[in-house]
Amino acid sequence: MECRQCASPLDRPGDYCLVCREANADAVVLDAARDRATLTMLDGEARVGATTVTTTPEEGEAEIVELRNFAGRIGDEIRRKRPEEVYAAGDRDVIRAVRRDVHYPFYRVDGDDPVETVLDRREGRALDVVDLAPAEKIGGSHSTLIGGRAGMRAIRVVADHPHVKKVIPGPIDAGGTGSQSGLRAKVTRADDGGNVRMLLRDGSSVQENRVVTTARDRELGEVIREDLNDALVEEGLR
Repeated sequence: MECRQCASPLDRPGDYCLVCREANADAVVLDAARDRATLTMLDGEARVGATTVTTTPEEGEAEIVELRNFAGRIGDEIRRKRPEEVYAAGDRDVIRAVRRDVHYPFYRVDGDDPVETVLDRREGRALDVVDLAPAEKIGGSHSTLIGGRAGMRAIRVVADHPHVKKVIPGPIDAGGTGSQSGLRAKVTRADDGGNVRMLLRDGSSVQENRVVTTARDRELGEVIREDLNDALVEEGLR
């Protein structure tokens, strides 16, 4: 494949060109199974190419190293493209490991054909990005959060999502059932306007926090909800 800007040869489809410093793909779609991952590179609505990475799954303690190496190889392929965003479908363990390894906007997708799902979403249904620091998205009349630092970390994880406009902490209800598991956070199903709520639980206290998103309907709000819950899982907060 050649660079679309300067025609310099590229080692792999969709690679970032080191000659003219131009990207040849603006998105990567990752379709991950436990033993095989296919990465499809997109430029707008065009498929630029695809790359496959394979592994032989291990068991026991060896699995930790094998999965990390598998995710690292997938991450290397993504970094070669320098995409604006990454979409992922398939095995959640693989996706979480890759997500920890790369630092691009990362979104989960569903459907039998993840690439078609992404193309459909990009065709006139792109979500607005909110380019603000997490602290600037947190507001409302209730400034107290349950869970101390863990509660604030959960709020910041949600506020850091590019499609979240604002997180509004709610009142604290101390009448729940006690728990010894520490703070736990969960994002609930989206409403008709695409907004969600995050529940924080710490001991017998519960706090419901409103999360305003850039989604325009329930369907796109559900996409954001899945992203947020995955991020909370990775932080050990769910």
